[in-house]
Amino acid sequence: MRKLIAGNWKMNGLMADVAQIEAIAAAVAPHSGVDTALCLPATLIGPAAQKVPSMVIGGQDCHMSVSGAHTGCVSAAMLKDAGAAVTIVGHSERRAAQHESDADIRGKALAAKAAGLSAIVCVGETEAERDAGSAVAVVLSQLDGSLPDEAASAWLAVAYEPVWAIGTGRIPSVEDVAEMHGAIRANLEARFGADGSAVRILYGGSMNGDNAAGLLAIPNVDGGLIGGASLGAEKFLPIVAAAAVGG
Repeated sequence: MRKLIAGNWKMNGLMADVAQIEAIAAAVAPHSGVDTALCLPATLIGPAAQKVPSMVIGGQDCHMSVSGAHTGCVSAAMLKDAGAAVTIVGHSERRAAQHESDADIRGKALAAKAAGLSAIVCVGETEAERDAGSAVAVVLSQLDGSLPDEAASAWLAVAYEPVWAIGTGRIPSVEDVAEMHGAIRANLEARFGADGSAVRILYGGSMNGDNAAGLLAIPNVDGGLIGGASLGAEKFLPIVAAAAVGG
């Protein structure tokens, strides 16, 4: 299975940073055996898609409706029209700050599919949930509620992001990551059969050039969803390079 390394720029990036996107695209180009993507603020999707057609550009969220009275929201069709090929849905920061439910995220994933976008569906537990011993149960419940019945490997990836590891520099142990990714794989296979075996499961949460090789070597870790380390070529490239070696 080809690894996928997807950057999530979050609420970072102005027009001046398109030059950095070009630098990233040039840096990762030699690693053709790894799939790479940058999920950018909506304001940069069009300019980036025009400047670096070789790079997969994505969004960070979409509305579940095609159009309508949803001030400030962006539809999947709008992302596609701007040049995006993929979008993140269900990131923990949106689940928490925008109070998005599993049902909301399922609707967004369906909207992405209908618009011709791939979707990266995020799941993950809080520190309190892990400390309580319920991490696996919480994540599998999110997975059951967030993935459409129409899920298939061709358009879907799952990103496991322990909430307490995002942006903190902390990561779960190798054993914890292996357990969670194994549980997610078993859940996908039980629900979707062969398609579930082919869905890529990404790890997100403080992956960087120093720890990427070790994380990507864990069974069922099929790539990474990268936050801060995706903002520049210098930090993003070592992760892609580690994926290339591991693949």
